[in-house]
Amino acid sequence: MTGHRWYVPWLFCAPALFFAVTFFIVPFGNTLVLSFTDASTLGGGTFTGLDNYSRLMDDSAFWLSLRNTALYLLVVVPLLVLLPLLLAMLVQRRIAGIGFFRAVFYSPVVASMVVVGLIWSWLLSSDGLVNSALRGLHLVSEPVPFLTDSRLLLLSAMAMTVWKGLGYYMVIYLAALANVPRNLLEAAEVDGAGPVRRFVSVTVPTLRPTMVLVGTLSAIAAGKVFAEVYVLSDGSAGPGAEARTLVYTIRETGLGLGGEAGYASAMSVVLFFATLGLSILVTRMNTREARA
Repeated sequence: MTGHRWYVPWLFCAPALFFAVTFFIVPFGNTLVLSFTDASTLGGGTFTGLDNYSRLMDDSAFWLSLRNTALYLLVVVPLLVLLPLLLAMLVQRRIAGIGFFRAVFYSPVVASMVVVGLIWSWLLSSDGLVNSALRGLHLVSEPVPFLTDSRLLLLSAMAMTVWKGLGYYMVIYLAALANVPRNLLEAAEVDGAGPVRRFVSVTVPTLRPTMVLVGTLSAIAAGKVFAEVYVLSDGSAGPGAEARTLVYTIRETGLGLGGEAGYASAMSVVLFFATLGLSILVTRMNTREARA
């Protein structure tokens, strides 16, 4: 009887499979095919082999965006691994009103990135709250060009990414902290270990898989960053587009009436395999540490 119902599990999987095939597998396959053509947004295109990938080697805009994306990863990922953990340890305490603070810290997560970007644009503008406060405290005489200097614009976008992601990763850490063995913490305290020592010797080793997960998720998100730079710079990515990221360059290359869809697709494929390689590397490093 059960042999005639082999299709039942597939029925349960069908909605998810349909969604994955329609919105992930087919678009990726189409992007991969386009990357070997000179197609434009107007359509058409002929097979050009590896010409698009060869062109990437001499494209200064591509290398600039790749460098900025790598810098984004190096700065944002460590902060999003450590700061949410410290925040989670702070709000896990059972004291009156702690639920309110948890909600406050999580609220940026549910806000739209565009709305958050507009708020930060207002805060960091030349006559915004931050510059007004700095001038009021006589720390600066001229407005700090947070949004008009390419380097400060990229740093501002990083700060915005960290601020918006804190609450999301805090919730992940809160769930993991609930599984830290209390007996180990109590034993370490009996042995004379202070809070810092207990954190380093007990909490961190227990949370290592969660920290790897957070690092992987934040790295993938940082590698795809676009809205922060676009909204803060009002679509310009700073003077000369010097603060552009890889996704920003892909968008600017592929969109518009004269957009180079084939070349932008080649950039997208490079981004995909770079992200995939980073995820595999982090996973294998974590597996080796676990076996050791």
